This record gives sequence, structure tokens and C-alpha cells, in this order.
Amino acid sequence: MFKIVKDNVNIDFIGHKKFFYFTSGLLCLISLLLVIFKGFNYGIDFAGGTVVQVKMEKAVDLNEMRDLFAKMNLGEVIIQNFGSEKEVLIRLVRLDENLKIISDKISDALYKKYGKENVTIERIEQVGPQIGSELKKKAFYAIIYSLLGILIYLALRFELIYSVSSILALFHDVLITCGALVLTGREMNITVLAALLTIVGFSVNDTIVIFDRIRETLKNTTGKRKLSEIINKSINATLSRTILTSGTVLLTLIALFVLGGPVINDFVFALLVGTVVGTYSTVGIACAFVYSYKTAKGSA
Repeated sequence: MFKIVKDNVNIDFIGHKKFFYFTSGLLCLISLLLVIFKGFNYGIDFAGGTVVQVKMEKAVDLNEMRDLFAKMNLGEVIIQNFGSEKEVLIRLVRLDENLKIISDKISDALYKKYGKENVTIERIEQVGPQIGSELKKKAFYAIIYSLLGILIYLALRFELIYSVSSILALFHDVLITCGALVLTGREMNITVLAALLTIVGFSVNDTIVIFDRIRETLKNTTGKRKLSEIINKSINATLSRTILTSGTVLLTLIALFVLGGPVINDFVFALLVGTVVGTYSTVGIACAFVYSYKTAKGSA
């Protein structure tokens, strides 16, 4: 029977914990600096404003389109391609006009400039600043409550240190994913928030499997045995499952990323980064935290 990981594999994950700590610390620091100094590219869900998605018959010069809207006194206008060079996303911060009036102004200007037959208004949406602010607050609470729920559950099922280690690993996963979103200029919206919460659930599931194996190995161990050996054995024993689970998820996400279209592109990108980072943190970070704590307490 074919196996991805052989039964006698014995990778020393705990022995490389310093490398994992350094790599994760560096990635977390970079991500934190990006979030603080560059900030998220908030979508209309969080920032408020008006967004218009336009499909053109052929690629257009965005600078030329920006000059067109600069003459219309619509306030701050952000124009960018959306998925392809023929799809254009126009976002207006201004909210002091009726949605239909803004829509008519934009469509009339585009029809006059490029010809009505070459322009298709695919969607137009408007969100007030108060609603956007409220959504930001609820998004923050959603992540905090999910992490708190996981903390309580794992504390009841395992020792408190396992719970804390898992939460630190999850925070690590979410922070690095957010850093990747900021670095690539992708939009932070409701669907991306859903991706972040999905990452939390996916990552903690794999961590629980390994923690369960560690607990069982500790119960069945007779005589004195190093904690590092027990943890390494537990990670190696579940490595095949981890690779298969994450691998199949990644294959699906890659297919969606390439073929899914622009509407779900940011959502899938967040899941791609989160799945890779979450798999890494499960085997390299969460268990290392447990080992470091127990070693510091002299119970290793």
C-alpha cells in the first residue's frame, strides 16, 4: 500500500524549534508593520462609499479614465482593474448624492467617452460610513469570540498550555494572512473576513489531532521518555494525514484561484495563504510552544 509518509519517519521538529520561532517571528513582525503603516485596503463593506463595476469591450487606459472622473467633481475616486484589463472597479468615497444620480453621472460620462455599446455597468452598490464602521466592529468581535471559544474548549479538553499554544498559533496564522493581503493590496471585505474565520477553524482542527496524539502517547508511555521524543513521534504519526488534508484543500483552492473569477479571488487568496501558514504552524509552532513551556517549568 502506497504511503506518503513512511511509518518509520522521524523528523526532529522540536530540534528545529529555534528556526521555526525565528521564521515566524520575522513574518509576524513584517505583517504587523504592514498592517500598521500601510493598512488594509478596505472594501465598500467596511470603508463605506459607492462602488461601480464596469465591463469594457476592450482594455482601457486607467489613467485616462482617472482624468475623466477628476473633471466631474465626485471627490476621491479610486479606479483599478478587477480580474482582467476589461473589468474596471470604480470606488467613490463621496456619499452626499443619491445612488441613482451618481450612477447616471458615471454611466453618462463613460458612454460619452467610450461609446454606449462598449460599456456595461455590471453592478453599483452604496454603503454608508456608519454601516461600514459597525461592520468593522462586528468583524473584530467575530474573530475575538471565535478565538475565545476555541481557548475555552481546548482548556477543557486539554491542559491550559495546549489551549494557549493553539491560540498563539492561530493568531500567528491570521496575522501573516493579513500581512499578505496588505502586501498585495487586496481588498478587505466581508468575504475575506469569512476566509479568515475559515482559516481559524481549519488550522485548529489539525492542531487538535496532534495534541490528541500527544496525550495518548503520554498515557501509553512507560518509563522515562523525553517530551521532545513524544511530541516528535506524535507529529510524525499524523504527518501523512496533515499532508493529505492540506494537499487536497490546496489543490481545490488553486483551481478556484485560477478558474473561479475575480469575485472570489481575494477570498481564495486568503484561504491559500492561511492554509499553507496554518499547516506550517500546526507542526512547527503550536507543539513547540507546548514543549518550550513545559521545559521552562521543568516538566519535560
